Amino acid sequence: MRQKKDAPLRSDAQRNRERILAVALEELTRSADVPLSAIAKKAGVGQGTFYRHFPTREALVLEIYRHEMQQVADTAAPLLESREPDRALREWMDRLARFAMTKAGLADAIRQATSAPGQPAKPGHAPVTEAAELLLRAAEEAGTIRPGVTADDLFLVIGGLWTLPPGTDWQPRATRLLDFVMDGLRVGAAAGRQGQS
Repeated sequence: MRQKKDAPLRSDAQRNRERILAVALEELTRSADVPLSAIAKKAGVGQGTFYRHFPTREALVLEIYRHEMQQVADTAAPLLESREPDRALREWMDRLARFAMTKAGLADAIRQATSAPGQPAKPGHAPVTEAAELLLRAAEEAGTIRPGVTADDLFLVIGGLWTLPPGTDWQPRATRLLDFVMDGLRVGAAAGRQGQS
């Protein structure tokens, strides 16, 4: 009997898939042109198993991108549970910057996978956008950032991070830039206005 397309994977198949993704992330981050056969070999799976999970290079690259974006997005709610909203937002921005900088090699693979005519589009940023909105709304309700800032606003402001050269010691500069962003978000915050009255 054939497995339905949306049916959950068996545990061994799920382990194979996760192993392939972990190895592929590491290898594609190092070099966008790594052969798929090398990824399969390093993951310890046969070609058939590999291609059952990821029939094309594009499918593999886009799944890695989706998975990694989801990982960043999934950190927002736990941060809010354990920190004040503005601290949660600031720490989440650090995680987003780390994702962007450490996955720079993967960016080349994503560009290759989505740039040719007829290739799939780059996956949307919905999970990360939703996470940013969650954090922004919580900080706004707490009165620690100015009202009305959207996720789009935030991403436009921090977009300069993506121009930092990833091979350098980017962390101190990214920290300084994100601190500037947080300082700007705090100007006009309700809590600050109340303290002045």
